[in-house]
Amino acid sequence: MQRRTRKRTELSLVIASYDMARELPRTVRSFARPYQREIDSLDYEIVVVDNGSPDRPDAAALEAVAPGITVVRADGAGASPARVVNEAVAATRGRHVGIVLDGARMVTPGVLALARQALAMDPHALVTTMAWHLGPDHQSRSILAGYGAQEEDRLIASIGWPADGYRLFEVAALAAANPRGFGGPINESCCTFLSRDRFEALRGYEESFTSPGGGYVNLDFFIRALEQAGTSLVVLLGEGSFHQVHGGAATNSGDPGETDRVFAAEYEMIRSRPYVWPEVDPIYLGRLPCAATPWIDVTAEDT
Repeated sequence: MQRRTRKRTELSLVIASYDMARELPRTVRSFARPYQREIDSLDYEIVVVDNGSPDRPDAAALEAVAPGITVVRADGAGASPARVVNEAVAATRGRHVGIVLDGARMVTPGVLALARQALAMDPHALVTTMAWHLGPDHQSRSILAGYGAQEEDRLIASIGWPADGYRLFEVAALAAANPRGFGGPINESCCTFLSRDRFEALRGYEESFTSPGGGYVNLDFFIRALEQAGTSLVVLLGEGSFHQVHGGAATNSGDPGETDRVFAAEYEMIRSRPYVWPEVDPIYLGRLPCAATPWIDVTAEDT
């Protein structure tokens, strides 16, 4: 991939996608103006990198919701998005980078403004949202009960999205990455922000992970970023990323237990140790909209 941006921008946002014609436009819209609030002065770019989908993303449709977007196709990259994400980041010029490793993840409207604030306060910050799945349960279970794209489209329409993006909390369930909600443990970020210097010091995502969807590549990146000297973990309070159902390799697998065993074995082979959840001591930044308050109660019930 050739470097696309000549001038230095504040933020380069890279969204990795594979075969997400239905989901990707909503994801892109959720990161674009005017959906994202309080970012009038933010100079940022959105880059979608398609990991060799059978059908190319509709660049015109994405341009319609995010003028100026860059859409790049990477053919022959393999089942893992690690290499194409690393190459996409290397081809951008933002002082900070944002990575969305799954193009099916919509976000709430304060993500970019708060991420910018966190990185301005601490250049060593690893900034993340917590994660939810759209629908009544984790999608590995809800799809077995008949949940699918048609029902999800109905749910999204029922909250009037995108008029108020915080209403996504009303039609979602917690993801396995943060099973107790705000205040609980977290083991990966599906929407990550950090300085370019720190991303490059990590050498990006580990390209040895070759399982479909990258396996544990995202969990591995999260651990390595936390282990960098001086890193502070900043979780955006009251914000979130929301996974749309799309038949993905991990969250929508027909046998999530077996898939997880395969991913865990790959991690142990690469890192020569079993995967263990990281211990975290996050800083919370933001405010809690009314729609998000039930996800504080999840933690309170356990204490």
